[in-house]
Amino acid sequence: MIKVLDFWAEWCYPCKIMEPVIAKVENELKGKVIFEKINVDKDPQVSQKYNIFSIPTYVVEKNGQEVDRIIGATSKESFLDFLNKHLTS
Repeated sequence: MIKVLDFWAEWCYPCKIMEPVIAKVENELKGKVIFEKINVDKDPQVSQKYNIFSIPTYVVEKNGQEVDRIIGATSKESFLDFLNKHLTS
């Protein structure tokens, strides 16, 4: 199973755009992907650990190790394609 760390902030407009996209993807991939939301304002240490400079940023982890990331807003289809390549490998 893979884990997606969703780095966001309340004031971030692209993050707000991605909220319904992430909710749909999370629902579609239930049981295959774990999503964890990380508010960069409330958890700056975690953001620093992952070198987050732009939001939204989505970090994909497998076995506790970062394997990929995507930065910025994207379509549901693009986000699914991004995640599916890690589900099949």
